[in-house]
Amino acid sequence: MLKRLLATTALAYALGLSTASAETISMWVRSGIGDSFKEVVKAYNSAGEDKVELTEVPFSELVQKYATAIAGGQAPDALSLDLIYTPAFAAAGQLEDLSDWAKSLPYFNSLSPSHVKLGTYEDKIYGLPLSVETSILAWNKELYRKAGLDPEKAPKTWEEIAANAEKIRALGGDTYGFYFSGGGCGGCMIFTFTPLAWGAGADILSADSKKATIDTPEMRKAVDIYRNLVAKDTVPAGSASDNGVNFLTFTNGKIGQQSIGAFAIGTLVTQHPEIDFGVTLIPGVDGKPSSFAGGDNFVVTKGTRKLEAVKKFLEYTYSMEGQKIMAKYGSLPTRGDIAGEVLEGLDPRLKVGIDAIAVAKTPYTLQFNDLINSSNGPWATFINAAIYGDDVDGAFSNAQSEMQSIIDAGQ
Repeated sequence: MLKRLLATTALAYALGLSTASAETISMWVRSGIGDSFKEVVKAYNSAGEDKVELTEVPFSELVQKYATAIAGGQAPDALSLDLIYTPAFAAAGQLEDLSDWAKSLPYFNSLSPSHVKLGTYEDKIYGLPLSVETSILAWNKELYRKAGLDPEKAPKTWEEIAANAEKIRALGGDTYGFYFSGGGCGGCMIFTFTPLAWGAGADILSADSKKATIDTPEMRKAVDIYRNLVAKDTVPAGSASDNGVNFLTFTNGKIGQQSIGAFAIGTLVTQHPEIDFGVTLIPGVDGKPSSFAGGDNFVVTKGTRKLEAVKKFLEYTYSMEGQKIMAKYGSLPTRGDIAGEVLEGLDPRLKVGIDAIAVAKTPYTLQFNDLINSSNGPWATFINAAIYGDDVDGAFSNAQSEMQSIIDAGQ
């Protein structure tokens, strides 16, 4: 659907380019982007002649509204776009090719690799990292202590996590050893669950994204791990119907371990100082860690007359000053070469989020929403059926078939 919508907008935009002031960059961001990027814009606007005019668009409306704005010649100069949608807009010819400029940046090779990969289409770069998010594993140190576990020892394998979960559950009451949002939240589970298979070298899509590869020994082992956690009552029953609204259940202080986003480190520190917690990389089923790289890419609308001003602003965002401002307000650095200096003086647990970038992945597909994010899509349906249902083989077979059908229909 998105692909068809985008395909109709190129001519309309070419006939109606925006005529906004050359020294004022118009930029859209999704609601909830947080203070980090807003503070960078504030600093840039106060220091230079050029200005960035931000418009927040509701997260659920941004993709549709941007495509419609392109068709009407009213698109902003730049956009903070969820990186998973970058390939679709690039394929539709709606974004500026930033390849030569991007590769000329002296720190280009230190930018988040998953973001650059998702920003690349047919060997040309259309998106660069703006905000970086990674998935990590958190554990509650106080519950570890109460369960007789070493609170300073980060679990390194799923065997450890499962054993710890049972000991924490044995504390009784409404204290549980593990949590995940398994009720049709495809986005939650691609973020926190897929690293189990990725760490072991498996994937849910082929390298060229033309084949569904969900039925692998590694994914079956990952499913078994979660099924056992559920079967042994280490996960609250509400997990089965949680569509993401309770994604940060860890913050209630009664969950021993949970895979979360690095963004939650700031949430825990500022809003839940009573919780003593540690964070580590998410182990794969064979112990090798992985992570999901999420966040936004910075993209530029094709045909904007303010391309040079946009580039100047992005370079400021990538500067030491810009990166420190973003980190101060809770965003991970997008540049690995200066990450250590940027995070100096901040919570040391943020470094785990940075370490995750090096092992993180993001599925590359023009059909991300239909395959993965949709609550009724094959990935979300598979997760619930495979982990909570009685027919695991059927769940794998159905997901493999449905994902392949969606992929084939989009070719």
